Parts: sequence; C-alpha cells; structure tokens
Amino acid sequence: MTYLIIRFATLGNVAMTVPVVASLSKRYPNDQFVIAAKKELSAMFASMPNVRFHEVDNRLDWNGVWDLWKELRSEVDAVIDLQDINRTRALDALLWLSGKKVTRVHYGRFRKHLITLFGIGMRHSMPTEFERYEDAFRRAGLETDESFTALPVNKKAAKHVRTMFGEKEGRWIGLAPFAKSKSNMLPYRVTKDIIAMLTADKHTRVFLFGAGSVECEMLRQWASVFPRTESVAGKLKLEEELELMRNLDVMICMDSANQHLSSLVGLRAISVWCATHPIIGFGGWKQNPNDIIQRHDLRCRPCTCHGTNHCRYANFACKEIEAETIIQHI
Repeated sequence: MTYLIIRFATLGNVAMTVPVVASLSKRYPNDQFVIAAKKELSAMFASMPNVRFHEVDNRLDWNGVWDLWKELRSEVDAVIDLQDINRTRALDALLWLSGKKVTRVHYGRFRKHLITLFGIGMRHSMPTEFERYEDAFRRAGLETDESFTALPVNKKAAKHVRTMFGEKEGRWIGLAPFAKSKSNMLPYRVTKDIIAMLTADKHTRVFLFGAGSVECEMLRQWASVFPRTESVAGKLKLEEELELMRNLDVMICMDSANQHLSSLVGLRAISVWCATHPIIGFGGWKQNPNDIIQRHDLRCRPCTCHGTNHCRYANFACKEIEAETIIQHI
C-alpha cells in the first residue's frame, strides 16, 4: 500500500515525525510512504528507501488543496493527516470521496487551551507529539516502535562540514538563541553572557544557529565580537546543519526546532523553556527531561502552546533565567 502522510509545517513539527516515520519505514519495507511537506525538509527523510517526498507550499491555499488532490488521488491508498487544519481536512474529504481511507491525528487542542488559560490539567502530562503520531498510525493499521536513535551519516554533507570547519578539537558547543515568538527567547543580554562565558575557555568553540535575514545578521555581528565563535546561519543546507550538529558536544536551544533537529542526530540538547511548558508534549525525542531549564515558580506558565509576542502581565517574567544557570548545567 501507499500511504500519504501530511505534515507540511513547521520545521520542528516535521522533524518530530522523523523518528516515527523511520520506524514505519523499517517495519513495513513493502509499503510506500509519501510525505507531503516543504521541499527543503526532504533531507530528513532521504535515508529511508521506501519514503518519498511530495512538495507542498507551506501556505497550501485552497487552489493548492485542489491541485494536491488531483496529483495524489491515483497514487495513494490511504491518508494519515498529521496537520489537521481546515485546508488539510478539505483535502482529506476529497481523498475520502475518492475512496481513500483517512485517519487524522488527535491533538487535544481544547485541553491545551484550558491549560494555557487556567492551568487545568497541569497535574498530569499530556501525550507527547510522538505519541499522538503513533496513535494516528495505529488507527490507520500501522504499528510503530521506539527504535530510532539517529539518522545515518550523510557522507557528502559531512565532508563539506569538515572542509568548512576543519577537524574537531576541544569542545564544540551549539547555541540556537532564537525562536519564532518573543516569549520563547531569552533576552539578548543573557544570550551574549552565555557566549562570553563559554568562549572564556580557549578550548571551546561556539557555533551559532539561526535562520532568516534578521537572525543571520545579528548572529554574524555576535560572532565578530566573541572569540572562537562562528555563525552558521544561512551558510548550510539542512543536511549539512545536521552533520555539524552530529559533531557537537551539546546544543543549547530554546523550545524551538533545533531541539528536534538535535534529536535526529542523537545530540544532547539543553533546552530553555520560557512561556511554553514541556507538559504540553513538545519535548525532544529521547532527550533527558533533566536537561530542560525553566522557571517552576511562575503559576502563569504555560500561557501559550507554541509561543506568543504578548505577555498578560507585560513583564515576560518567564524569560528571567540567568546565563549562570545554563552554564552551570553544562
């Protein structure tokens, strides 16, 4: 059979499907899996022989839904919708009318909303995203396991990384200080303090990760100020970033895509959670819960599931985490 898996946004969420899809790829070698996602994310699935990519525009407007249905209706036998938004539901309906079996993920959005508003349900953790994906596949008749540890080495990308950065000497530490929302990032002052403390050790080299023109420029400026610090933002393809991460000793990141990318190469990630909370279920694959840094003394957390640019108290107290706390954990 050929299964269509829909999960086109965002980078972190697509990365979270990789351990589960890798498990399916091994358990069902005679089946085919079509991933509908953004083209630049295909590198995460390139090593899976029975998984192929179907490019989807991240916006997937209504015309795109119609085009996608026409392109795939004769190619797939069943659909697993891991996005579950209005446009993918419309695509699901079209494929269902075409005789395809459709299964949707259950995200528990109402309970998540209650937690962010009133803290209701905070005594018990919600299912992780991985567990929700596994449940969706199980209802589609596919069993998964937790055997995934890391993607295989991409030899071409690894060679390029060695050419750019040389052979590893001393400690290599990654730092990904940005996130999509203001509530998920530490103050710039704290980030610069972290870099200064790390680079005070002459045997430590720091690599700054980010994306987008503003982030790239800011990281470039920081790299020019601190010794043994290099910004790789905008310089590497996704598969090359993954191979660089494979050479790191640790990644320091926010609740963002980089903790999930780290998991794909078996890299330990120290993740900093500000307005969000791991109880919602977005922790990294097989990452150690003890490597999560957050403020436990704020009753207003979490105030958001994915991040926000607004604080109900206008002080973003959740971001008051000092650099020393993170350095001591390292």
